[in-house]
Amino acid sequence: MSRKVYVIGVGMTKFEKPGRREGWDYPQMAKESGTNALRDAGIPYDLVEQAYVGYVYGESTSGQRAVYELGLTGIPVVNVNNNCSTGSTALYLAAQAIRGGLAGCTLALGFEKMQPGSLGSTYDDREQPLANHLQALAEISEVLFPPAPWMFGAAGREHMQRYGTTAEHFAKIGYKNHKHSVHNPYSQFREEYSLDDILGSRMIYDPLTKLQCSPTSDGSGAAILASEDFVAEHGLAGQAVEIVGQAMTTDFASTFDGTAKNIIGYDMNVRAARAVYDQSGLGPEDFQVIELHDCFSANELLLYEALGLCAEGEAAKLVDDEQTTYGGKWVVNPSGGLISKGHPLGATGLAQCAELTWQLRGTADRRQVDGVSAALQHNIGLGGAAVVTAYQRAER
Repeated sequence: MSRKVYVIGVGMTKFEKPGRREGWDYPQMAKESGTNALRDAGIPYDLVEQAYVGYVYGESTSGQRAVYELGLTGIPVVNVNNNCSTGSTALYLAAQAIRGGLAGCTLALGFEKMQPGSLGSTYDDREQPLANHLQALAEISEVLFPPAPWMFGAAGREHMQRYGTTAEHFAKIGYKNHKHSVHNPYSQFREEYSLDDILGSRMIYDPLTKLQCSPTSDGSGAAILASEDFVAEHGLAGQAVEIVGQAMTTDFASTFDGTAKNIIGYDMNVRAARAVYDQSGLGPEDFQVIELHDCFSANELLLYEALGLCAEGEAAKLVDDEQTTYGGKWVVNPSGGLISKGHPLGATGLAQCAELTWQLRGTADRRQVDGVSAALQHNIGLGGAAVVTAYQRAER
């Protein structure tokens, strides 16, 4: 029998430009985020029964080295790597252990210590995980390196050609997310830019300018999950947030159907979202706040359609009508999103979880969305994995 899963504590570090904080290596990042999560939960580390630790760039057993900063209790520690969805994959596994009755309290933690500049491969003497995706895209689009802006930019161009979306629509998403991050003390960037600033910044891959692209970042996030019995035993119902739906998908045959949007995971996103809606009994209209994977503004726009916020081809209208910011139907990425908050790959999914937990508790300070009863999270890694999670306050 599937058991209920609750988030009882969250914590994160400020996301920083790589190397900005001297002496801040991944063990220090993990200690900071993990300690914050344990303090938020109000429990000691020795009550945690399993830990799932995510990172993309690091040596084997870096997960153990990271959580050993919190304690040496001999628990199973599982190292997780799933590209940009690593943090939410750790969350998925930690929740699965609770859901399956294998543990009463688990830790999901993610971190990243990154190199400045565009993402590159670590090993050049073997097949690259995205080789098939890049080959498929090369058959329908001009080739550009580094690959990430090319892949998401090509999907943006495809949307423009099919539906008349303009460069300004993508820029408005960058404008929105930078504006949101002004009130986030954990955000790497807290500057507000004008729409002209967004459009006029350096072109990375037309239509994507620099201020519509997520930066490389250092940082960490963590979440403590617990069963219903654990919550009751420790009197944590007042702070608990329930995971009411969660799904992970990987690539389908449709990924390689000759469309740029599916190469960057559109169909994975659609199917993961539908599974979560079926599990939770909630639909897109039931959520007030959403944290989604805006690695590039083009991806956020495509996700409006993949998550069912609007019909296919209608995302630009949501942007024009300001339906995804304060005063609209949803507030998407109140944290500033990856574009402005930053994107330390292993930490991103757990930072999203933290933001939504704060929103559901009503403790998000100046970022707080009015009347939050349900929240939706989306995180994706190419090559590929998409993770979608739905949350509600425990008392509901």
